[in-house]
Amino acid sequence: MAFTQGRCLLKQRLKEAKMKQVVLAQKTGYSAQTISNYANNRSKMSAEVMKTIAVAIDCSMEDLYEWEMVRRRK
Repeated sequence: MAFTQGRCLLKQRLKEAKMKQVVLAQKTGYSAQTISNYANNRSKMSAEVMKTIAVAIDCSMEDLYEWEMVRRRK
């Protein structure tokens, strides 16, 4: 069993946290453009970025993406 990242849910998580992308950029040290790229599904976050953002907005790393199960062939 394996999983792959689906659609990024950062916009929804920021709305729930009542935080703007620019504030997240300031808190994390990532550029506003980088945060925008993640939020608009133009770039995928690495595990390190997901952890940093999850801590900044008080959610779990898993909450930042839709996760799709991928069936592996034997």
